[in-house]
Amino acid sequence: MRLAKYLAHSGVASRRKAETIIGAGRVRVDGRVVTAPAAAVELGDDVRVDGRAVVPEGREVWIVNKPLDVISTADEPGKRTAVVDLVDSAARLYPVGRLDADSTGLILLTNDGELANRLSHPRYGVEKTYRVALRKPIRDEALERLADGVTLDDGPTAPARVRRRGERAIEITLREGRNRQVRRMAEAVGNRVAELERISFGPLRLGRLGRGKSRLLDETEVDRLWKDAGHG
Repeated sequence: MRLAKYLAHSGVASRRKAETIIGAGRVRVDGRVVTAPAAAVELGDDVRVDGRAVVPEGREVWIVNKPLDVISTADEPGKRTAVVDLVDSAARLYPVGRLDADSTGLILLTNDGELANRLSHPRYGVEKTYRVALRKPIRDEALERLADGVTLDDGPTAPARVRRRGERAIEITLREGRNRQVRRMAEAVGNRVAELERISFGPLRLGRLGRGKSRLLDETEVDRLWKDAGHG
C-alpha cells in the first residue's frame, strides 16, 4: 500500500494532508525518514508520524444527528460539545465536511481519510439535502432563482434542486459545500434562514435517528457512499 493511503486509512489525516505530512519529513518507516507519498509500506512495518506509532484501525463510518450548538470538529477546546463526543468509539474519528453550530441534522464521522475527502470534495458532487425554515414567505420567483443559481461573494452557485414545503419552508439539494452556503443563498434572494437541518447526505437519510444520537454504518451503506463518491 502507498504510504499516503496507509496514513489516511489509519485515521491520521486525509490522503492530501497525509502527502503534506510525508513531504515535510515527519514520517519514518522502519526508522528511516520517508518523503515520498507513493512509497510502499506493508502491514507490520513500523510507521511513525512525529515519533508516534501509526497503527491501522478498522474502518468506521458513523451517522450522527447533530443538535444545535454542537461543533463539527474532532475536538472543542471551549465549553461547547464536539460532534465526536456524541459517538461511543475509540477510533480517531473526524467529521466529513462541516455543519454549522446553529444548524442541525446529518453529519458523518469516519477514520477513513480517503472516503472523507471524496465525500467532501466538490469535484465528486455528492448531494446534500437541507430542510429550511425561512424568516418570511418565499415567492416562486425566488425559488426559481435558487434553483438556477445565485451570485454570492465567492462566485455564482451551481444549479440546485429546490422544493417548496410550505409558505416559509423549502428543501434544497446541493452538490457544493461552501461555508454557510444555504444561509447566504437565502439572503441573496431577500430572505433569511430561521432553522436549517441537513436531512440527507448522498444515499443516506436521517430516518428515525433521534437528535444527538448516532449509529455505525454497515458495509452495504459504506459501499453506497463510495459509489456516490465515484468509486467503483
